[in-house]
Amino acid sequence: MFIKIYPDNPSERELEKAVEVLRSGGILIYPTDSVYAMGCDALNVKGLERIYKYRGVDAQKALLSIICSDLSNISEYARVNNNQFKILKKNLPGPFTFILTASSRLPKPFKMRKTVGIRIPDNSITRSLVEMLGEPILTASIKDEDEVIEYTTDPELIFEKYQNQVDAVIDGRYGKNEPTTVVDLTGDEPEIIRQGIGKLQY
Repeated sequence: MFIKIYPDNPSERELEKAVEVLRSGGILIYPTDSVYAMGCDALNVKGLERIYKYRGVDAQKALLSIICSDLSNISEYARVNNNQFKILKKNLPGPFTFILTASSRLPKPFKMRKTVGIRIPDNSITRSLVEMLGEPILTASIKDEDEVIEYTTDPELIFEKYQNQVDAVIDGRYGKNEPTTVVDLTGDEPEIIRQGIGKLQY
């Protein structure tokens, strides 16, 4: 399924099609404020297992992240102290992945890890999906085998490539080809693990 959604005015009807894919344990490719990503309902074990199998990663070692709808939503899935919250508030929504200590509400595959990556993209489509679903979305960037273009940016080309591996692709216009900035907040000071498109403020 190829779903066209305009980021400046997302259609509720088209969003609902994508949310139904997630609710049924399906895999969806969608735009973010950095690169296009592949994901599923983060609390749906069927979807999680499909993602892990497709990407060929071990659930105990995978460094996958979840997308939350807002700052208050984060505290359900990660432990956040006052200093961490101040940093999150200054930088989100935005192109960051923040590593935090995981809470006990995450499903079994995540409970094998002590930390979880958290995202709140500055993208109306992605945040609308999470809000309508009522659950966080597991997120993993789409990588391109081309060394020059590391991330696929054209949704039509993404669909051509992945239509037999995923249940739906959202066309939310061209994506960027630079990933998020990954910041570890589990230590005494923020540590930038990967510098991407986001410039950290704290």
